[in-house]
Amino acid sequence: MDVVSDAISAVRVGRPFSHRLRTGGRWCARLEPYDGAGFHVLLEGSCWLLPDGGDPVALGPGDAVLLPHGTGHVIADSPADAETVARAEPFVHRGGGGPASGTVPAPRPGEPAVVMLCGKYRLDRSHAHPLLAELPSLVHLPDRDGASPELRAAVSLLAVELGGEEAERPGSGIALPGLLDLLLVYMIRSWMDGGTDGSAGGVWPAALGDPVAAAALRALHADPAAPWTVDRLAAEAGVSRATLVRRFTARVGRAPMAYLTWWRLNRAAALLRNGADPLGAVARRVGYSTPYALSHAFRREFGVTPGRYREGREERGAPVGPSAPWAPWAPWAPSAPSAGPPASSPAGS
Repeated sequence: MDVVSDAISAVRVGRPFSHRLRTGGRWCARLEPYDGAGFHVLLEGSCWLLPDGGDPVALGPGDAVLLPHGTGHVIADSPADAETVARAEPFVHRGGGGPASGTVPAPRPGEPAVVMLCGKYRLDRSHAHPLLAELPSLVHLPDRDGASPELRAAVSLLAVELGGEEAERPGSGIALPGLLDLLLVYMIRSWMDGGTDGSAGGVWPAALGDPVAAAALRALHADPAAPWTVDRLAAEAGVSRATLVRRFTARVGRAPMAYLTWWRLNRAAALLRNGADPLGAVARRVGYSTPYALSHAFRREFGVTPGRYREGREERGAPVGPSAPWAPWAPWAPSAPSAGPPASSPAGS
């Protein structure tokens, strides 16, 4: 797993939701703040998105918008004033491909239509990876010639998949979640491609663009349970110990071993939240040789024991055990065996 895949896996809960909307005329609908991430992709026509506390954004055909932190917003046919926004009715789906109930009218014959893909990803933000945490409240990805061809391909496939009744399309139960996950990855990639110096994309695009920090991050995420030390990680990155610590800390914001400890505990949280493995198995998968060592570190980071954390997963909406619905980013999927024996405790902790 790479850093972006791991960052998404660590917070994903359940299955994403998607909806195809066709409307026209005068309309103004509100979506309340959501404990997850939302998106809109405009397929036809034009409209406006008005985020809470932000500036209106004009959307044209092919434009995509990601709201990584579930920011409340209004979508409307025009840049509505404050009074109109205050009267916006709730955006309540009827399901399938239908419009919002009583809020977003279908276009009249001969009237220009607006066709959108709307969706949500449910996330557990208790300890989100900083790569996701630093995403802005709204990421606008306008459709430009030659920009993000993979994103445009995912949008096209998703539009086709949502073009008819889901029940009539064999395999849609796997195709739709897979396409929605691709869409999320491609939107995050497009944001990261905005710059590698931190000026456009943020700190983490810069970290992943730095050869030393990126090599160390790849190694830690590929095998977090390995008995890592600063010397071993420096050899993996092909630099001296001092150079690794300096470059990694400057780019990532944590020293290498501090980041490893934090990531192991967050991976343990994902395994506890979504899987049914006993605590000893979870401990070994993340680099702890005993359940006691993991429990002590976990409580220090999360404020609760692993057992209490697992008991609370239903409140967070997480799937439970092996009977949980299939999800492409399932963090409880079996991982590759460790390259070495698990450490008795995380190095540097």
